[in-house]
Amino acid sequence: MSKRIILDTNVLVSAFTSAEGSSRSVLRGVLQGKWQPLVSLSLFLEYEDVLSRPQTIARCPLPDAEREDLMDAFASRCQMIELHYMWRPNLRDESDNHVFELAVATQDAVLLTWNLRDFASAELRFPHIRVLTPAQWLALEILVK
Repeated sequence: MSKRIILDTNVLVSAFTSAEGSSRSVLRGVLQGKWQPLVSLSLFLEYEDVLSRPQTIARCPLPDAEREDLMDAFASRCQMIELHYMWRPNLRDESDNHVFELAVATQDAVLLTWNLRDFASAELRFPHIRVLTPAQWLALEILVK
């Protein structure tokens, strides 16, 4: 099981807005150094954009300072990956393409998302790309131990 992961933005938002659940468990594991999150510049900028939206902030139980500290702690655990190729058009939702491109570039990272259907509709197929929900991935992690 790969310890390198890519978090779709919906997973990170879920981890920030819910104190429980598999997204929060993944975030805890990242902060504990169990798993290495991989990001591209475009994915990290999307994280910052979505997490700073008023509707996301309203759903987050953390005060502003703690939310910013949590994001800083998460960022300190991320490995930035430079993308050299764009695989487009590939997904119906253009905003998912940069996440898919990161998965192609990293070769061994598992892409964690709550939108499995969106990634299953890819026009291009890469057999090494594994796309799972956080709950599915955590269940596999438990089996491997």
